[in-house]
Amino acid sequence: MSQFIANHWLDIVTTILGLAYILLEYRVSIWLWIVGFFMQSLDIVLYYQKGLYADCGMELYFLGMTFYGLYHWLRKNSKEKKESPYIPITHFPIRLAYIWTILTLCIWGAIYWFLVTYTDSRVPIADSFTTALSFVGIWALARKYLEQWLIWIVVDVVTSALYFYKDIPFKASLYALYVVIAILGYRKWRKMMIQESVGS
Repeated sequence: MSQFIANHWLDIVTTILGLAYILLEYRVSIWLWIVGFFMQSLDIVLYYQKGLYADCGMELYFLGMTFYGLYHWLRKNSKEKKESPYIPITHFPIRLAYIWTILTLCIWGAIYWFLVTYTDSRVPIADSFTTALSFVGIWALARKYLEQWLIWIVVDVVTSALYFYKDIPFKASLYALYVVIAILGYRKWRKMMIQESVGS
């Protein structure tokens, strides 16, 4: 048992942090960005060890986004009639959805090419796909768009299967749980968005 823990301690720690992160996101708590910073720092090491190079690089992007997300969530609401002093939950703008769809496909292709050409990755398609989609997911979360949950549902399903394959069982189980929480999170955020709209 001790040997198993020694072999998977990084997986266990990041899983615990990941659970705290998703619960804070569900509760729309700004503390998610602080927890995310520590989780992503350790994830860089974990993913590099497991040969998930695209995910490793993605975590560097996530680290930068924690500062952007924290800053954006702390911005004061420009609509004085709102009860909350912070920015509200809104829909993902259609025009930006088109732009991000094209960007995501380009990023997916670029990362796939890089993994196949310059690394020994054995899962380049899945690794590059979840990485590319996560780029827009974390940005949408930072902007407090409701549809960020839908993006994460797709990412979490694929990532869970990928991590089981790569022998990261705790993290894989966490992402399976993420799917359930993301569905509940979408419903909760939508309800909150409607309440904020009615209260304006």
